[in-house]
Amino acid sequence: MNKPIIFSIDDDPQVLRAISRDLKSQYNSEYKIISTTSANEALEALTDLKNSGDTVAMFLVDQRMPEMEGVDFLQRAIKIYPEAKRVLLTAYSDTVAAIKAINVVQLDYYLTKPWNPPEEKLYPVINDLLDDWQSHYTPDFKGIKLIGYQFSPKSHEIKDYLAGNLIPYRWFDIESNPEAKTLLEVNNMSNHDLPVIIFEDGACSCMPTIRQIADKAGLNPQIKNDIYDVVIIGAGPAGLAAAVYGSSEGLKTLLIERRAPGGQAGTSSRIENYLGFPAGLSGADLTRRAISQATRLGAQFLSPHAVKEIRQKDGYKKIILDDGPEVVSRAVVITTGVDYRKLEVKGVENFTGAGIYYGAATTEASACKDKSVFVIGGGNSAGQAAMYLSKFAEKVNIIIRREDLTSTMSAYLIEQIRLSPNIEVMGNTEICEAIGHNYLEQLTFTNIKTKEKNTYDAAALYIFIGAKPYTDWVGLDIIKNDKEFIETGRDLATHDNFPKVWKLKRDPYLLETSCPGVFAAGDVRAGAMNRVASAVGEGSMAISFVHKYLAEV
Repeated sequence: MNKPIIFSIDDDPQVLRAISRDLKSQYNSEYKIISTTSANEALEALTDLKNSGDTVAMFLVDQRMPEMEGVDFLQRAIKIYPEAKRVLLTAYSDTVAAIKAINVVQLDYYLTKPWNPPEEKLYPVINDLLDDWQSHYTPDFKGIKLIGYQFSPKSHEIKDYLAGNLIPYRWFDIESNPEAKTLLEVNNMSNHDLPVIIFEDGACSCMPTIRQIADKAGLNPQIKNDIYDVVIIGAGPAGLAAAVYGSSEGLKTLLIERRAPGGQAGTSSRIENYLGFPAGLSGADLTRRAISQATRLGAQFLSPHAVKEIRQKDGYKKIILDDGPEVVSRAVVITTGVDYRKLEVKGVENFTGAGIYYGAATTEASACKDKSVFVIGGGNSAGQAAMYLSKFAEKVNIIIRREDLTSTMSAYLIEQIRLSPNIEVMGNTEICEAIGHNYLEQLTFTNIKTKEKNTYDAAALYIFIGAKPYTDWVGLDIIKNDKEFIETGRDLATHDNFPKVWKLKRDPYLLETSCPGVFAAGDVRAGAMNRVASAVGEGSMAISFVHKYLAEV
């Protein structure tokens, strides 16, 4: 954490040197001393300091400066740092100015020049003011600041990206956080520029793209190698496991992710059935550990980049990225996982990102404090989301078409939900309409048995209604089943066109697709178990088959 700042401004260089010398000799260990002869330069510096999360504890300002009077400077400065102590440096003849400052800027003290000896005339005054300031001081957040409207799809997209990539940030709702307006004014921006992101170094950007954020945050590194041994597409549990095992076994390994690492598991608030963690762990924690492990072992991570296609040339695989670059690899492991299925109901599309979210329970949960929210879906992801939301919301309603959760959710989650007083399971129910103006306000449901309709106030709807594989981009004659999951291993022989595309004498390896050297693991693979542990196992197993393939070529 940076030291709080004591900022002195005086156009007389000799006086400024004297005050800076005395301040540094007494306070340098606990405070950063900044000084300048220019009031305008000081005001410009304050904007950068505010953006970067630095805190000004005190202003010591000369009253008689050619650019502006000290009182005028303080009037502008306290709009940026309203809690800072205010000391005016005055001459004996400046009594009127001092009285004006007391009335106009609530001056804390006026210090008459000269102040010798400082042990008697300076330090006791400053000590008393700093002690009072410290008693109310809360360190400012050092990191990315995001300003926007709570019910803004663009703001939600950025929050989801930052959270998914484990980037600390602070959210400023323009409608409820007074500091959000201050940050906009300091940077000469308005509500029309939202969302606005302020980076840790003070740089400010309005309506940024995800790629711009990734570049600034250092998450979009350049491709380092001409040829990789294995490229892994998708950074869910399977992809992360493959990256760990590939890099640990000496393979030049590249992991490509189109959004954020962790996949659907990464958004889970609590995974309680993963081996070795009796108290459970969050998906974000599991992702953070895996990314750290893979990069420590030498894997390279490229995000956010989507793969458009894979091409074969002279035994190598060319991975074509969405923005044009090509990556050459000897083998590929596809671990792109699944996306949540869209809820095709009237009004849902209008409020997606503005009260209606696919997953994202951890990202938007704090906005649901003391409100009623709904979770649709009966799987473990829905149950984990409901448990997490119950810590914030006044009531959480789980909407399912079945009678109860017994056939779709793990027993430990069902028991936790049963014991949670503010969670209600609404069985035999389906949503028929989402209602609101600029954001979700109400939901209408139909009872499947009685056909009775009811409308409820709703602060948010979280959708977990099953998944579809992310394989739209997959070509290369890679065989998929009727649900678009990638077929691998022995199951390929059941497809009529397999002999037309597979020309090797050997059979495909267990996780190998119909394209030699291209493997699939995790939820994207047909027949996968859809569990974190099985995805991790398949990811590591895929690397053993990569070794076998590389030994052939």
